[in-house]
Amino acid sequence: MADYLADVKKYDATADTAVVDKIVKHLGIALRNRDSSLVSCSDPSELERVREKWCKKKFGETDDARCDSVIEKVCETMSGDNSKSRVTFYYLVAKHLGKLSALA
Repeated sequence: MADYLADVKKYDATADTAVVDKIVKHLGIALRNRDSSLVSCSDPSELERVREKWCKKKFGETDDARCDSVIEKVCETMSGDNSKSRVTFYYLVAKHLGKLSALA
């Protein structure tokens, strides 16, 4: 858990431990496999999965363009990181959507 929190804090120094913990629990078994624990911004099907499963299903967002814009912004924010942690990526998407409180 500490590794996930430390990674999130690279992008948000005030990250809430409880929120990061909820994301880790939500992702569960996906985090056991290195490939599924990372997000690839160059894979359109990966970004679609984030939009459909995280933006729309988890948060009830109905605007595809808004989700895509937020996902693109997070890809830009994390562009210097070759291994984009799924926990950090999802945290930043939730933050940009204004949905962190829904995870607390």
